[in-house]
Amino acid sequence: MSKIDTIQLAHGGGGRLSDALIRDEILSRFGEGPLKSLPDGATLPKIDGELVFSTDSYVVKPYKFNGGNIGNLAVHGTVNDISVSGGIPRYLSLAMIIEEGFPISELRLILDTIKTSADECDVKIVTGDTKVVARGQCDSIYINTSGIGEKLKGFDLGKHRIKPGDAVIVSGNIGDHGMAILAAREGINIDNNLVSDTASVQRLVQSLHENFAYAVKFMRDPTRGGVAAVLNEIVSDTSYGIELDSVKIPYSREASSIAEMLGIELLNVACEGRMLLICDNSVASDILNLWKNMPEGKGAEIIGYVNKEPERVSIKTVTGGRRLVDVPTGELLPRIC
Repeated sequence: MSKIDTIQLAHGGGGRLSDALIRDEILSRFGEGPLKSLPDGATLPKIDGELVFSTDSYVVKPYKFNGGNIGNLAVHGTVNDISVSGGIPRYLSLAMIIEEGFPISELRLILDTIKTSADECDVKIVTGDTKVVARGQCDSIYINTSGIGEKLKGFDLGKHRIKPGDAVIVSGNIGDHGMAILAAREGINIDNNLVSDTASVQRLVQSLHENFAYAVKFMRDPTRGGVAAVLNEIVSDTSYGIELDSVKIPYSREASSIAEMLGIELLNVACEGRMLLICDNSVASDILNLWKNMPEGKGAEIIGYVNKEPERVSIKTVTGGRRLVDVPTGELLPRIC
């Protein structure tokens, strides 16, 4: 039999090619734990206390970009959702929908990236599924990951705890991921290359738990819709608002260049390795110093404060004026995650 170097419909048909794909590409990377015997469902050790559960699907176009690929994204996205919910990620499922004709070499690259990212995040792939669809029914590859984590004791997260005077902190440059996807999709080249920020925020959350859990009131990773969407969600149906300081918001030079060229507001652009935090102002400087001494948080800044203007997100401009920070009516950048 000649060597098969692209995905065939038969790879999803349950026969010999399916068996070979699972054995050679899936079990060779993830088969040391509960996945080894290929059960229909994973049997996991009992976790004491509360669980955190999250699921997400990834349809990013293109599936490769500067700084990562859909594999990084699928691990980091679910790990981060669990982390900012106050949990420690433990287990992931991995489900893939692959288009007929997709190069097996590219699938291997993605699976290797998933393995590396999962190991770095100390999470295990414990169950999964693979489907193959005909040409034209899927754009190369789609991935779904679901995650289970262990709830960290000590966090009390929620909009109800936020009050005027609280500080808003971001862990690094915003908008790099969305702009990196756009640059790859449209063939935009700029000096020094724009790199996606896809990464885990797990260590940032754990550093808060160890030192400042009592003062942390809200955590979120600003993915689709970016920082603006998260902040507007926070202040909706509340008696408070948020004012940002444009001078304090960290942007990379590369992302700013593309955004300015295309007329895009970076506050609306997705991140995949950043987190927003609202905390009591008395510990804001301490948290900032803590994060700046970590690789994941070296670009962290206090970007604003909660105020008494109900349901309103505004930004102080460099000239001393103020403007509202709203969210787009439609989707600004489709297929960025």
